[in-house]
Amino acid sequence: MDAPDYFHFFGLDARLSLDLADLENRFHRLSRQLHPDRHARATPAQRERSLEASAILNDAYRTLRDPVARAEYLLKRQGFEQSKQAPAELLDEVFELNLTLEELRAGDASLRPQLDAARERFLALLKGIDAGLERLFTAYDHFPAPAALGEIRAALNRRKYISNLVQQVESELAP
Repeated sequence: MDAPDYFHFFGLDARLSLDLADLENRFHRLSRQLHPDRHARATPAQRERSLEASAILNDAYRTLRDPVARAEYLLKRQGFEQSKQAPAELLDEVFELNLTLEELRAGDASLRPQLDAARERFLALLKGIDAGLERLFTAYDHFPAPAALGEIRAALNRRKYISNLVQQVESELAP
């Protein structure tokens, strides 16, 4: 069986920009229709289909309501896989960050301000990437071309990598 198409499940076109209030309304309407309690007196097979449909509905809603998860989902359906490579322009900074983290772990607490500054730089990068993604999403929705998906894939790869760096730094800075 093919994986369900979350957009189709909600009766939506496959778009990167969605009206979240409309999505939520569709979710609640479908929840009422598909909820297993509504099928308590149905046959075992019908109850099983209701449970499966409810699980798909919840997964689809969780995915589509988040812009990054929605884009990742659409890209995967279009055959664009995620890259594990660090963005080339960040390699030097990542190398420095890793050295700083090692020194901090070894007991050099004087590096905390440097890590805090790195976190702020990474957060600013994330903010810029998110703004760029909004523009890319809108452009793709107006003209859905594979080249646009390639740009989105690259931006999402960069975003994920930087987000992981922020998490690393924040875990080290946590008391």
